[in-house]
Amino acid sequence: MPYFDAASTAPLHPVAREALLASLDEGWADPARLYREGRRGRLLLDAARETAAEAVGCRPDELVFTPSGTQAVHRGVAGALAARRRVGRRLLHSAVEHSCVLHAAQAHEAAGGTRAELAVDRTGRVAAGDLAAALTPDTALVALQSANHEVGTEQPVEEVAGLCRESGVPLLVDAAQSLPWGPVPGAWSLLAASAHKWGGPPGVGLLVVRKGTRFVPQGPADERESGRSPGFENIPAIVAAAASLRALRADPGTAAEAARLRQLVNRIRTRVPALVPEVEVVGDPVHRLPHLVTFSCLYVDGETLLHELDRAGFSVSSGSSCTSSTLEPSHVLRAMGVLSEGNVRVSLPYGTKEADVDRFLEVLPGVVRSVRERLGVPSAAAEVTEAGVAEAGEAPQTAAAGPADLVVDSLGRRCPVPVIELAKVIGRVPVGGTVTVLSDDEAARQDIPAWCTMREQEYVGERAAERGAAYVVRRRV
Repeated sequence: MPYFDAASTAPLHPVAREALLASLDEGWADPARLYREGRRGRLLLDAARETAAEAVGCRPDELVFTPSGTQAVHRGVAGALAARRRVGRRLLHSAVEHSCVLHAAQAHEAAGGTRAELAVDRTGRVAAGDLAAALTPDTALVALQSANHEVGTEQPVEEVAGLCRESGVPLLVDAAQSLPWGPVPGAWSLLAASAHKWGGPPGVGLLVVRKGTRFVPQGPADERESGRSPGFENIPAIVAAAASLRALRADPGTAAEAARLRQLVNRIRTRVPALVPEVEVVGDPVHRLPHLVTFSCLYVDGETLLHELDRAGFSVSSGSSCTSSTLEPSHVLRAMGVLSEGNVRVSLPYGTKEADVDRFLEVLPGVVRSVRERLGVPSAAAEVTEAGVAEAGEAPQTAAAGPADLVVDSLGRRCPVPVIELAKVIGRVPVGGTVTVLSDDEAARQDIPAWCTMREQEYVGERAAERGAAYVVRRRV
């Protein structure tokens, strides 16, 4: 069964497996003790730190191991902000950061600090000029991911790091997604990463604080990991994590594999819109990770789509609200202003077979078509009008005589149903007429404007309603 969710967690690297098993016998003792077994554990821990530091591009004494990438981010954000309280308490981060950064920002705000979000363009990329303009005298820290976990867009970290250095503001980089593919360039100040993203075992994170960066660890501390990550180190897992990262860096085939996966992703980016009507491929087409592609399908329930792909033998992920526990669409897709319904993220692990990608492209059109049919969408996602069903690629037929304005009541119904109902009736109003969709599903706030962009209709705006909200669309074509 092809596993296409490496962005969530990569399969365990063979080197990590070997190192884990070997170090279980050698690295079980407390590395803080002076007896033989403790000294052996300390040697393994120090060697792993040197190995990881070389792969990251930092000094060994700048790197500590944490129980997860999330903890690395939380401790990095808290420690950097605490060290700069006299300067200010403002945290600046992009709108598409991983949820662990947003949670750290919320905790900072709850403790009396302030934060500001940097907007991104439709590809999910921050403009370095916008960040430079947002750097105020009270900015204590900037947090910016090196590459996005949902759409693969790479951020201009090197340029941003230079701007931050000129302003004397530290930059924390969440490198969880990009570190498997190479070191993060630029004069960043702090860096966090997670081993299970590159094929190491889960439960190991990295936090790097470069020399000269002011840092005050927060919370209870002990003598371990420079006081920045308390608790007994999981030496076998740490050794396995470092060994697998070194294996990726040392393998001359890593660059070739990245290029091969990029070609496979390019095939998906090109073929999916050609094979499946009404699809939006999202993320930057150039500045992106080599192994990740995300697309959204109109008129599709994301949860059902993922279940059907799973039944067909493909493990993929999604940012659709109906596939999460929050009922809200992904904050990343929302910040980008793109469609969230029917969202599919494909992230290919090392060694993905070309034949598996080809089979995915064969299976996907039928799966999407079957899901749409269950939701009452005509084949090819054509729009239903009073005059009948328009074929794919044809303009909808204009009703001979219809009301200038229509109201669609979709209260109590979750997306994509409100969007489907909108598509069914838009042809019943004349050009210039409006359709008002009543919906209490949060996803409609994102997906109706996105539908308008895709279908070249005009999104007039949103107004309050007795329940939910009223979304007004004007017919242009």
